[in-house]
Amino acid sequence: MNDKRLRFFLVAAILALTLSACGGLETSISDGSSAETNGEEPFEVKGVYSITNDFVFIYYVENAVALLDMHGFVIRDREWELPVDSQTLGYMTYDPESLGGTFDLNLPALPEGEFNDVDNDGANDQGVQIFAVGYSPNLYGDPFSAGDDRSIGWPTYLASVKTDTENNDEVIGGMLIVWSPDVEQEFPTGFGDDGLLFTGDDPVGAIGAGYTIVDLDQSPFAFIKQPSVEMTLYEPADVAVKDFSELSYTESFDRMFEIAGKEYAFNGVEGKEPDWDALYEELKPRVEQAERDGDANAFYLALRDFTWAFKDGHVGLDGGQYANEDFSKAIEGGYGFAIRELDDGRVMVIYVLDGGPAAQAGMQVGAMVTAFSGEPIGDAIGNVQPYALQSSDFTIRYQQARYLLRAQVGNTAEIKFTNPGGTPQVETLTAIPERESFSRTSIYFGVNTDVLLPVESEIITRGNARIGHIRINSNFDDLNLLVRLFERALQQFEARDVEGIIIDMRYNTGGANLGLAGFLTDQEIPLGQLEYYSEATGRFEPQGIRDKVLPSENQYQFDKMVLLVGQACYSACEIEAYGFSQVPGMVTVGQYPTAGVEAEVARGQFMLPEGFSLQIPTGRLVLPNGSIFLEGKGVPPTLRVPVDESTVLATDDVVLQAGIQAVLEPLGAGIAPSAPPSVASADEAESALSAGASFLEDVAREVYEESDFAAPGVWTYTIALTKSETLIWAYPWCASDAETLEQNFSQIGLKFTLEGKEIPAADFNTLDVESGGRQCRLIYTALSDWKAGEHHLTTTVSFKSAIDDGISEYEAGDYVSEYTVYVKP
Repeated sequence: MNDKRLRFFLVAAILALTLSACGGLETSISDGSSAETNGEEPFEVKGVYSITNDFVFIYYVENAVALLDMHGFVIRDREWELPVDSQTLGYMTYDPESLGGTFDLNLPALPEGEFNDVDNDGANDQGVQIFAVGYSPNLYGDPFSAGDDRSIGWPTYLASVKTDTENNDEVIGGMLIVWSPDVEQEFPTGFGDDGLLFTGDDPVGAIGAGYTIVDLDQSPFAFIKQPSVEMTLYEPADVAVKDFSELSYTESFDRMFEIAGKEYAFNGVEGKEPDWDALYEELKPRVEQAERDGDANAFYLALRDFTWAFKDGHVGLDGGQYANEDFSKAIEGGYGFAIRELDDGRVMVIYVLDGGPAAQAGMQVGAMVTAFSGEPIGDAIGNVQPYALQSSDFTIRYQQARYLLRAQVGNTAEIKFTNPGGTPQVETLTAIPERESFSRTSIYFGVNTDVLLPVESEIITRGNARIGHIRINSNFDDLNLLVRLFERALQQFEARDVEGIIIDMRYNTGGANLGLAGFLTDQEIPLGQLEYYSEATGRFEPQGIRDKVLPSENQYQFDKMVLLVGQACYSACEIEAYGFSQVPGMVTVGQYPTAGVEAEVARGQFMLPEGFSLQIPTGRLVLPNGSIFLEGKGVPPTLRVPVDESTVLATDDVVLQAGIQAVLEPLGAGIAPSAPPSVASADEAESALSAGASFLEDVAREVYEESDFAAPGVWTYTIALTKSETLIWAYPWCASDAETLEQNFSQIGLKFTLEGKEIPAADFNTLDVESGGRQCRLIYTALSDWKAGEHHLTTTVSFKSAIDDGISEYEAGDYVSEYTVYVKP
């Protein structure tokens, strides 16, 4: 599987691919004791396949099969990379209606795989090349698995070999394609006493020259020599959807419950595992009663309450119309107001529906709620069972506050609140049909979720400053397009020399981790180790190697990088966000961490009677110290935006604004430079000006109009330098003619300070020029050799009296320009 791009299949295990058997042509088959042939080598392998889970074909749009070198399996090296030279691609079709298709691969005349000496004779023979046919979609770059789209190890999904997930993905059956350079080579004819392939106890037999198809399901192995061979591509049995839809309510419930009780990902983890015995004792009688009554809704409610026993956002139930009706009934009524719990524990009204019950009772936005139906508001929130299942305390609490104010129409609640500047009051409100207040606290409120692309990008401008903003909307849809759009944005931002970039992961519900952080660092980023329950050992065991983000071949560098996170970032989004958060120099900004919903769910898919489907996670990610990776915690912000009176009532995007400010905080801020910049001599300043050196104002982020200088005041300029460069420090003034210019300057006083020290005006050059029909004077010098850190310059222009330049009049007073120059360390 691909390590960084495709290996998420191993992590997420979301494929469920099953193949139908095909009829074969007449064959010449050896029982493995000799290499009998009919004189014709195989030149083609083909077959048909079917799947039960179409996620992979949502992820990928460029599908193919490939001849995959099995050398990595022979030497048992999961990190062995598949060489490009050995890869041969085959055609593949897919029909989304039937969930299946065909494949056809023509074998190369002279394959270029690795040779493997597997005859166990102790001699150093050339050996044979060993291949499997496997699914090989394209994610990045050209169609082959290379570079960032590399593949490692050996195929385990939709491949011509069967593998045992209980035993390190050892090959246990299926078909191999073997190429021998001559008739002298031998190949195993069985698994040997240890049951493993390519180990020292394998019996061997002559393989014959050229291609041979080896059927590992025969005993001894069958060596097939025929022009065209049909084969099947397999999936690990535990990945397939558990289809109990044809069973009775009780039988399907028992089968599902038995599997969940053993394989639920967080069994044994404090605070996560339900009380299985108590849960079964409560629910089984309800399921039996639903079956006796033929009551599908009662069956749904029992399953719903099963999911409610978990503190896990990956546990879910699709109950069809019964779920829709249940949810609609639960939220149909409201009291016409919405609340947010602040960081300090107070609960504030952030929305009041015009004409609603709360408005009629005199409640105002900004009111503080202290009690709900006789309970302290904090306790009332904590007693709510939300319909939105979550894994983290902060996300559960957020949803509890939302669902507290939902009720059936006609229900009443006694609310104690205090309006801004008012006194406490208690009002009884009656729920009416309204959902506006519920929508107001949705984590998607105000967010455009009707997006057309998985990645959107833009350049945000603040004066002269430009910031690259990338919003990754999904890790689910057309991953090839996603990667290309992301890299395209980085390319464009780098070409436009932006101040920094903001990667917005806040509204991404997951899919597949792509390791996009590899574009921004040349260091590996370790992630979690996937574990599943093992029937053999009765405990959770590692699956594959520990996941990691690998550096991409194409690297992009930015001085400032910001990651935006929030509780609408779930599952694979969180692994992606974690990778970004570990890039050196990345600042993570948010009001909340990511949701903390992180596990693998594909092996926990159940189809149940009445068209219901249920999901539980069965794979967990752990760190070397044994702790759980991300689940229940999420990716926390390093720069946290407070949840207070100002932010919950803000109409703009306070998290994005904080991210922008983080980018605009220049590198070098707060660092005292080792020395001030060098002030040029008269000749040096003249040469710099003639050479076209930039003025301080030209490279500043701020841009002012001429009208902004109509009256005395202070104007600030922020200049960020990635390296030292020569800049012109100047004061220009123009008048209608030379006489007026001289008269104006008789009333103008100039003071220049650098790092708090005054620089005599006599050290500045004077240049008189005519420009646009006006007579102008430029007082200037040049500054160079900027040391890393934060520099301060001030130009104070004092008009001793009102000044008329022949065009406009200016008041007497001080006109001050303050420059802060930040130089990257």
